[in-house]
Order: sequence, then structure tokens, then C-alpha cells
Amino acid sequence: MKIGLLECDHVSEKYLHISGTYRDMFSVLLPQLELHFFDVCKGHFPDSVHDCEGFICTGSKNSVYENIAWVNELKDFVVQAFKKHRKFVGVCFGHQMLAEALGGKVLKNGNGWNVGIHPFEMLVKEPWMDPVQQKIELLMMCQDQVVHLPENSTLLAYADDCSIGMFKVGDHMLGIQAHPEFSNDYEKALMEDRLDKIGSEKVEKAIDSLKKQSDKELIASWIVNFLKN
Repeated sequence: MKIGLLECDHVSEKYLHISGTYRDMFSVLLPQLELHFFDVCKGHFPDSVHDCEGFICTGSKNSVYENIAWVNELKDFVVQAFKKHRKFVGVCFGHQMLAEALGGKVLKNGNGWNVGIHPFEMLVKEPWMDPVQQKIELLMMCQDQVVHLPENSTLLAYADDCSIGMFKVGDHMLGIQAHPEFSNDYEKALMEDRLDKIGSEKVEKAIDSLKKQSDKELIASWIVNFLKN
């Protein structure tokens, strides 16, 4: 299945030795998919939403409400993907982009950064959630959050500090606030580098959460099932 990876950021050179690039991370997470890469944060977009059978939109250091040329162009692309019924999965920034582009709202989290492994409660059982699991634990690295969903959305998962953890729009567009592509080592490196921004107490607690493994393999299987069905 030909899936376009819409790259909205790049891994800093000082971290490349940990898990490689974002292309590498998603290729490892989703080896069943034929990924084609589009460096959208550098202006490299698909010619059409029909270029691929579906799209995955990555995280970013930018915010979806910033008035930046490529961010605005990506919003238009998401709208076209929705109208043409193309499969779409948004991860972190991509999750927020899906909401913002289709009429939802994204704001800075008043409680600061969400980092480390967080437990999510599943609210709806979808056919592509195979195997089914009521609670999942995933890595978070964000300071923005979706606060209002677009029309025709279904809330799929929430956490105590992330009320919109996963949602779908119709049956072909899916948003996931967490980072299933991240390794624990990469997450730890980011937190340590952003210690002053995140806060030492929050980072210490989040690093302690990395003693357990996330459910990244489970969410990877759900993403593949969602895109293929």
C-alpha cells in the first residue's frame, strides 16, 4: 500500500545516532507499508491527494496555528484529502493539523508540556482496533492540544491530562496525539535537552515512566488496519 509520509520536521543531527530520521522511525514502526516521503516543511508536497492511497502526517516543532506558508498549504492539503476521501493518519502535530484544518481548535496547553508515557482510555471499539485493548500507554511530547473537534468527529481515546487523545473524522481520517514512532531513548534525549522549558520535576517523573514499555506495536497494527480497511 503506497502511503505518503508528510514530514513536518527533521531530527536534529545530535540525535540521529539514537533512532535515525523521522523517515527511519516510521519505516521501522510500519514495515508493512510502502512509504513515500514528502518534506512538506521544506515545501515539497504531493502533486495531488491522489498520488498515494493514504497519508501519514508527522509531528513538528511548529504549531498548526502559526501563519507559516507550508503550514497553511498543509491545511489546504488536509481539506482536499478529506473531500476526496483519502485515508489520513495524523500524529501529534498531524493530529492537531487534522483538527485545525477541518474546523476544530488547537491551543497551547495551560498545564504545560505532556511528556513521557501516558495511559489512555479507549472510549470506542473500532473494527480496525485488532487486537482490542481497553487501555493503552503511549509516549507523549507536546505542548499544544486539540480543545475542540471538527464536525462529524468521534472521540476515541482520552487521558487525564489529554482530553482528546485520539479521534476520527468520518471513517477515513484519524488523529493520534501520542508519538508511537518514538523510542524511549529518543524521548529521554528530547526531555533532557528541553529541561528548562518542560521543568525538572515533570521531566524527572516522565523519565521514570520510561521504565515501562509503551504499546507502540499495538498502535502500529491499528494504524495499518485503519489505512488498509
